[in-house]
Amino acid sequence: MQNILSNTKNETISIKDAANLASVSTATIRNWIKTNYLVVASNGQVTQKSLDYLLNKIIGKEKLVARANKTMKDKQDNEKIELWLEKKIKQNDNIDQISQEYEQQLSDSFKNKEGIYYTPQNVIENMFDEVDFERDMTFLDPACGTGNFIIKAIEKGIKPENIYGFDTDKNAVKIAIERIYLKTGYKSNNIKVANFLDFAINNEFSQKYDLIFTNPPWGKKISKSEKNKYGKLLNAKNSLDTTSLFLFAALKLLKKNGILGFLIQEAFYNISSFEEIRKEILKYNIIRIVDYGKVFKGLLTKAQAIILQNNFKEENSIKCEINEKKHYLSKQVFKKNHRTIFNFWVKNEDIKVIDMFFNKKHITLKNNAKWGLGIVTGNNKKFCVNEQKMGYIPVFKGADITRNGLKSPTCYIPMDFSKYQQVAPIELYEADEKLIYRFISSKLIFFYDDKQRFILNSANFLIPNKELGITPKQLSLLLNSKIMNWIFKKLFNTHKILRGDLETLPLHVDYFKQFNFFDEKKFLYFLNIKEVNNGTFRV
Repeated sequence: MQNILSNTKNETISIKDAANLASVSTATIRNWIKTNYLVVASNGQVTQKSLDYLLNKIIGKEKLVARANKTMKDKQDNEKIELWLEKKIKQNDNIDQISQEYEQQLSDSFKNKEGIYYTPQNVIENMFDEVDFERDMTFLDPACGTGNFIIKAIEKGIKPENIYGFDTDKNAVKIAIERIYLKTGYKSNNIKVANFLDFAINNEFSQKYDLIFTNPPWGKKISKSEKNKYGKLLNAKNSLDTTSLFLFAALKLLKKNGILGFLIQEAFYNISSFEEIRKEILKYNIIRIVDYGKVFKGLLTKAQAIILQNNFKEENSIKCEINEKKHYLSKQVFKKNHRTIFNFWVKNEDIKVIDMFFNKKHITLKNNAKWGLGIVTGNNKKFCVNEQKMGYIPVFKGADITRNGLKSPTCYIPMDFSKYQQVAPIELYEADEKLIYRFISSKLIFFYDDKQRFILNSANFLIPNKELGITPKQLSLLLNSKIMNWIFKKLFNTHKILRGDLETLPLHVDYFKQFNFFDEKKFLYFLNIKEVNNGTFRV
């Protein structure tokens, strides 16, 4: 193929743009170049003609690389599904059953790429709790899929002609329209195959809605240029995940006193990339936050809903629901948090402890330590062996770090650090004293290292300044303590131990002026805090 096309003058396209056009990764494009399916025009460019030929003549007829096969399988499935859907509708099969079957037929890779996770009926019903539905209200689902939210809104009394929806999946839209028709006799023109973000922006947010409820695309794969375009138009700053972008756009379409409900992944509430949209939400009256747990099969993250109303209140009581238990929090709890984290899992008694912890005189690690990442080899299979060899050194993984000590090494790498993708300055690894800690973890697990050990990137390290007023060993005991772990979880509730979070934790060095050793009971007495039987802490 390369010989056939190489003598033809063609327009060129970058590898990145070719990947976006073909809906594959840049690694797949490079694999296609290696196997002569694509013609290289210049560095980082392939000919447009070779790409067109590949997409139109080759894909689907020849076996390509595994990653590309996975992507193209979705396209082939969509064609089969479309034929299946036409047949089912003609047979007048139960449309709600068709909707469920359609959702089951979508492959995992397609759902992951599009950020699609269809919402269970019981979750939708719960999200509609405490919402007053009136027949003449307008209702919008910006990512309607097969219409689960829409059908429930009709059942709540909304007129079908007042229902609006958008989705980029034409098969799903077809099902949604058919479900509305069979339920009400109304053939809707308001459910459209379209990108909601484009619609909202192109119409300059002219149409407003009384109710906006949806389960938006979670981390849908869109190009960086698209994210930046939408982010600029929506003033989203660094909150560029599709969940954030949909929320920014939906808020602009919400009528005064209108109600919005979004089902969102748990990372939304505490990860820095969602900080700007969290700040935006604080301008509204937050009614409820609900944790539904892990409701999506094969997805580890929890699904959590936020319900708000478009009327600003400087202060309002937010109902927080977890495991069918309810408590109420002030909006101020979120406002004063580092990165405006919505730590809705805390209770008011917890807040008193946290305030006590932070109000006591303290310092922090911010500007008081050197930080380093574990070694990134770039290819652990290639470089890591499980037995000591000549020229190899032991390296420790995050799983090797425990509060009771360090496990024996099970991994060894060549001493030639020039081979690796990323290595901190060697003198930092070889510091006389440092603290190494697990990076992927929901708990603080630190180890005091005075043996100049090396670590892989599942662990990180810090070297506290001598002026900190606390020794590295004392610091490791403090960070491993029950109270510090409790505070960390109440504030961040994350699965990664981030430097920015660690730098906010109070370090009460005055305690160590009274005692040269760390004793948790004495430390709690020093703070006027006590541990209660259920493993929590109270003032």
